[in-house]
Amino acid sequence: MNANIVKDWPYPRLVAHRGAGKQAPENTLTAMRVGHAYGYRMFEFDVKLSADNLSFLLHDDTLERTTTGRGRADALPWRELSRLDAGGWHSAKYAGEPLPTLAAIGRWARAHGAFCNIEIKPTSGRERETGAAVALDAAALWRDADVPPLLSSYSEDALAAARDAAPALPRALLFHELPPDWADRLARHACTAIDVNHKVLTADLVRSARSAGYRVLAYTPNESERVAELAAWGVDSIITDAVDHIPADALPPAPPLT
Repeated sequence: MNANIVKDWPYPRLVAHRGAGKQAPENTLTAMRVGHAYGYRMFEFDVKLSADNLSFLLHDDTLERTTTGRGRADALPWRELSRLDAGGWHSAKYAGEPLPTLAAIGRWARAHGAFCNIEIKPTSGRERETGAAVALDAAALWRDADVPPLLSSYSEDALAAARDAAPALPRALLFHELPPDWADRLARHACTAIDVNHKVLTADLVRSARSAGYRVLAYTPNESERVAELAAWGVDSIITDAVDHIPADALPPAPPLT
């Protein structure tokens, strides 16, 4: 049985992926604002470190896909990263949108009563360093908050470092494919939840995880029928891009653990 069981799940049932999914440039403050305008109150986003160890939002190891920069995301100091255009790739409407720091997102989220799922997304080779730094920053930004952010990562090294740096923050281990020893891995990192690609999620897995005391998150279903099916299985939080056609209040609260 999970020693870090969370009886009362404090997070919304629906979570906006990378801010507002595809409605605005991912992992930007504008994306959070757009998702919030659609009624969403929890946001998943990716955080890594700059060359000078500042926590900022970006998904990829490199800058090309979503900014005007080039090369490794951790090769530039924040002063240079902050000058990049992180919105023009999406549409002319958002040209000039900057990369945000985790601190900026934290301040906005707390001011607007929003919840956060911080995915620790280290640039390759900086797993433990990033996990520790992001966890410490999150602990400071959400100090005394009624509901802390949920930390998650595919990197077990990053999640272990986050656990050691800020043990009070809840953690979820991410899986694209589900290994047979998933429960042992969650226990090793003192996780409260498992976060799984919805395409490999089954009703049996949801039942097994929740019976063991783990909450279940799923990413990234964008069809209303699939979201409803996952909710019926008991998935606690569902991360979606479809903020424009799946209402944020479409689902009842997550069921209690039995």
